[in-house]
Amino acid sequence: MPKRVETLVLHDSATPVIGDIQKGGSVVVTNSKTLLDVGLNQARAHALWPLTFGLACCAIEMMSTVAARFDLARFGSEAFRATPRQADVMIIAGRLSKKMAPVLRQIYDQMPEPKWVISMGACASSGGVYNNYAIVQGADQVVPVDIYVPGCPPSPDALMYGIIKLQNKMKMQAMKTNKQMSLIELKPRVIEKVEA
Repeated sequence: MPKRVETLVLHDSATPVIGDIQKGGSVVVTNSKTLLDVGLNQARAHALWPLTFGLACCAIEMMSTVAARFDLARFGSEAFRATPRQADVMIIAGRLSKKMAPVLRQIYDQMPEPKWVISMGACASSGGVYNNYAIVQGADQVVPVDIYVPGCPPSPDALMYGIIKLQNKMKMQAMKTNKQMSLIELKPRVIEKVEA
């Protein structure tokens, strides 16, 4: 009985989109460094380890995102870390006092690279209703912020939307840094007959 050997071909029923280029059929990214970066950023985006930094009422909304009703685990972010050495996303939830700002910066510096920051709520983003000497008027004065989630307090849905936006930002980072990306079209599947 003859054996059939099929050559392995990358094929997806959806049209792949790489950057601004749409290519039908089977597509392979040829630059191995680019392929590695795309794979790493895809893995990072869907395996976030947030650091809990709840400072006020927004922390309750942040905690409810991992509960059964909203289930942040669907997006690969359910493993909240209590130590900065194991986290890659800091979620600043609540008002940031000037007394707490040096502690926030120290914890941010202890996080390994690459790291991202989400500012959750009006108080963390701009000081909110606390326009006084004791509250930092925006967490971006202490650490670089990647995503702002507005609201007072923002709903768990809003934080989940902010995490999705952060994931999209993380996925596109490799596309902007690697400009030498080339595509090759693969041949359709070929079936060979091999005599035993």
